[in-house]
Amino acid sequence: MIKAVIFDMDGLILDTEKLLVKYWCQAANEAGFPMQREHALNIRSLARKFAIPYLQGIFGENFDYVKIRSRRMELMKEHIAAHGLETKPGITTLLDYLDSRGIPAAIATATDIQRTEDYLGKVGLLGRFSRIVCAAMVESGKPKPDIYLYAAQQLGLPANECLALEDSPNGVCSASSAGCVTVMVPDLTQPDEELEKLIFAKADSLADVPAIIERT
Repeated sequence: MIKAVIFDMDGLILDTEKLLVKYWCQAANEAGFPMQREHALNIRSLARKFAIPYLQGIFGENFDYVKIRSRRMELMKEHIAAHGLETKPGITTLLDYLDSRGIPAAIATATDIQRTEDYLGKVGLLGRFSRIVCAAMVESGKPKPDIYLYAAQQLGLPANECLALEDSPNGVCSASSAGCVTVMVPDLTQPDEELEKLIFAKADSLADVPAIIERT
């Protein structure tokens, strides 16, 4: 029986993954590194200690992750200031369903706490989550299980009583290895054969999740 739901944020609650991909590529190319969409897709939700060797393995040791990431964040901030943030379809429907069943919701995100609270506040969802856990709060970020194990601990539950919602492969690996009942809601990447083995179900949108919870 599912007693709590743990959400990723970018690409699941907020329609921000497309911005992350766009501005990672722009920032890297501005610095002289020909980052392509596939490279940016592969570092979604990926902890810094894994992203740096991945990117330097492709572009060389001169790839300044900290500087380029800072520029990417600057570009995203400018975009959000000008255009705002969009939520993904079904988020309000799902949160209302959870509230009606007394099922708590939490966040497990690679984004830092300040920006997480800022983004959720901008779309009116900050008060809908009982716990917010960020990668900086644990030893290892996604795809390691730490963030989901800690989120479950904060909820006072074993991980296998928590449903995890993820849109990216790195997030799915994190949630699955923690022992959560993992549902993928694809955004920019569909699950491949290996990823299919890790998930309990795939949902086309968050609005489909209540029906999945009912059959767990």
